[in-house]
Amino acid sequence: MLLLYVGSVIWFEAQLGINQPQGATSIVIATFNEDNERHERVVRLETIDDKYYVAANHWPRAWYHQALANPQIEVKMPGQDSFASFEAVNVVGAEDAFVREIYRFGFSFRFRTGFPPRYFLRLEPNPG
Repeated sequence: MLLLYVGSVIWFEAQLGINQPQGATSIVIATFNEDNERHERVVRLETIDDKYYVAANHWPRAWYHQALANPQIEVKMPGQDSFASFEAVNVVGAEDAFVREIYRFGFSFRFRTGFPPRYFLRLEPNPG
């Protein structure tokens, strides 16, 4: 039974990674690895108190680690045709607790994704 559950989580996560579905709150985030190679990923944007947040909600999270290592990223906001320069800021402490309280998912989503730990980034537009 456990193997069946793990297999269903892997299948679900793989389908999301392959299809990268987009909705009204989806953005495309471009991160860069240690070789400065660009990687794009669709993630959900949450706006809280006029600040932009994204979460690493799934087990595949290379984009999140790349953003921590190199916080200068590019973001294509909903309805935009081009990318803009942003800085990814790790969310910790009281801000993390605040965002976690608002940016919630129900049990069924967490079950379907295998209960991955959640980490948040605040996206700060770079001037210019």
